[in-house]
Amino acid sequence: MKPGLTARCLLCMVRLLLAAAVGLGTGMAAFANPQEAQLKAAFIYRFAQYTDWPPPPMREFNYCLVGAGPLQSALQDVSAKPLSGVPAQFRVIQSPKQAEDCQVLVLVDLDRLSWQRWINSLKDEPVLLVGDTPDAYRAGAVFTLVLEPNGLAFRVNNSEARRRGLVLSSQVLKLAREVR
Repeated sequence: MKPGLTARCLLCMVRLLLAAAVGLGTGMAAFANPQEAQLKAAFIYRFAQYTDWPPPPMREFNYCLVGAGPLQSALQDVSAKPLSGVPAQFRVIQSPKQAEDCQVLVLVDLDRLSWQRWINSLKDEPVLLVGDTPDAYRAGAVFTLVLEPNGLAFRVNNSEARRRGLVLSSQVLKLAREVR
């Protein structure tokens, strides 16, 4: 695919997702959990598509989740799709030791102290950290999903991505609400 076409495809996807989110209702109270989880899972899948991991090439792609709730089912659905021709799997994990072979690690509903524990234990591992709270962004998540009155947005900590050896597509960076 041409780079310009890829950017247009990503932009169209984000617009469609945001339109779907707005169509669910106005304001955060009307944003139902199953639909919110599906939207978040779609964003996470796209984040993974537009991220390059350091060599060697992956034989399998692992989505991992810390926490519970509707996002678990939505991420299981996403993990049924291969990523760049590599089979994907999904796991719920409880400890940082279990995160060693995760490419994407989604941490939901954690406080800043818990985030720090996970980030410290992962050191510089090439793991794409995704969170959904303001604490996650401040603590060092690469992507933070933000529910806004008009839909879902995201922030990017590109410095943390680079520190972990991950290269984020400029197409994703253009669409972020905030990049640091």
